[in-house]
Amino acid sequence: MTSESPEAALREAFETTFGSAEYPLHDPFELLPLLPDGAETVFRAGPVEVPAIDLGMRYGRYQSYPYDSVDELVDDLIRGLKAEGEL
Repeated sequence: MTSESPEAALREAFETTFGSAEYPLHDPFELLPLLPDGAETVFRAGPVEVPAIDLGMRYGRYQSYPYDSVDELVDDLIRGLKAEGEL
């Protein structure tokens, strides 16, 4: 039995959640309507929990808007989590 790594699980969750956005995205506030529990949404992957609000507050400096695709956005979100020692 293989289990998915926290990075892979978060990447999948971010892609699923933010994949339906209308790209290009010019502002992180464009993502709020996509969050299943609004600003209260928490992304969980094994021992890692990332409140959606932290994506903008804590990891915002790793993001560079505009984004032309979900892949670009998710790559930067994962990069920020790694840089801050979450992954």
